[in-house]
Amino acid sequence: MIKPFFCFEKEFTVNVDASKEDCFYQPMKIGDTTDIEYQVISGGELDISLNIFDPTGRVLVADFKKSENSHTIVVQMNGDYKFCFDNKFSSFSAKTIFFELIVDNSEEDKWDSDENYNFDDVDPSVIYNLKLTEVQEIVNNVRDNLNKAKHLQDMIKSTEARDRNVAEEAFFRVNVYSILILVVMILVSFVQLFMVKSLFEEKSKVHSFWSYLERIFH
Repeated sequence: MIKPFFCFEKEFTVNVDASKEDCFYQPMKIGDTTDIEYQVISGGELDISLNIFDPTGRVLVADFKKSENSHTIVVQMNGDYKFCFDNKFSSFSAKTIFFELIVDNSEEDKWDSDENYNFDDVDPSVIYNLKLTEVQEIVNNVRDNLNKAKHLQDMIKSTEARDRNVAEEAFFRVNVYSILILVVMILVSFVQLFMVKSLFEEKSKVHSFWSYLERIFH
């Protein structure tokens, strides 16, 4: 049998409304190593504040208006830890945040070298050439590398989502400004056409006005 180990890994995508704060709680115990990495993928200036509190309410981490960041915490106290994303500084823009939380107890995440393992399907010559500790190290390295690859893929995915949101927002703004400029150009064209036409019509008010000004100054 393999000794049980504790490892919590979770990904979240949350929306934090303008002038609001959303908090999450995670129970942890002494010896745990906690990694949190977050990224704002949409909303306004793409920034958020993060505060992390221990069970006594003491602030462990305080980020102010960051677009992304990561932190590693070695737990020194048993209890519920609070993770708060603060968007109170924004009056209008809601924020969408992707974050990953990993809680790992490295002391428990070991294999018991005294246990018996079944290698019936493996070539005996290979088994005898490798010590059990070497097998454990290889498997642990493979698992760690797979976790790193998965984490990297998740971050790349969130970065792509943020870039896509930025591009779509920029595209929308360009379209709106282009339409406004086009409308202004059309209105100016009609005004110019009306003014020029009125200058050549003796009965028009514009022509009478210009004639009046001409008599005054001459």
